Amino acid sequence: MRHMSRFRVNLVALCRPVVLFALLAFAGYASSANARGRNEPAFAKSADDAVLRGRIAALSPTVRPEEAQLVARCAYTTGRELKREWQVVWPPGLQNFLVNTGARRGGLCFQWATELLLRLDALKLETLELHWAESFERTASEHNVVVVTARGQPFHQGILLDNWRYGGRLIWGPVTGDTEYQWKENKAEAARRLTGTLRYVRDTALPVPAKAR
Repeated sequence: MRHMSRFRVNLVALCRPVVLFALLAFAGYASSANARGRNEPAFAKSADDAVLRGRIAALSPTVRPEEAQLVARCAYTTGRELKREWQVVWPPGLQNFLVNTGARRGGLCFQWATELLLRLDALKLETLELHWAESFERTASEHNVVVVTARGQPFHQGILLDNWRYGGRLIWGPVTGDTEYQWKENKAEAARRLTGTLRYVRDTALPVPAKAR
């Protein structure tokens, strides 16, 4: 009985950190989700999300509605497909750890952004333009997303598309409305990504393990 009692005590002690982590993670998720209900960015509800489609089309009178629909659908389905392909777990930090230790093939933020950029570029859009955005660049907190604007429109007027933040669940919103990040355009990085040679590598200078994202 004494051994059984000690086993129970040890089991409880081991479980406490796991339970605490889960509760904190859930609280953080709930808090962010509630805040996102009041502010941008917002969750895309489906591949044919009318609000997202409408916001893209409203970027300029020159934007074709059918192209806005293609972008919205591609961004949404890309997140869902990669979530399955990369066996994405939550929270994102855990997926990052699994990728950096070789347990997962993809799931870092720049990989989400690269895949989406390549798929959107393949649509051969004529009235919309794609941009590579980065925040906290060259730090452990760096994050990358794709931004879409009307053709010729300034970057800061665009809409960001982010599949990394919620593990494959697309969020979107005005570039300037994201309170968590300060986005900057990197045209050179976009050009490099579109060559297809940097799909699973951060860049030519730094190996993947050196990046937290």
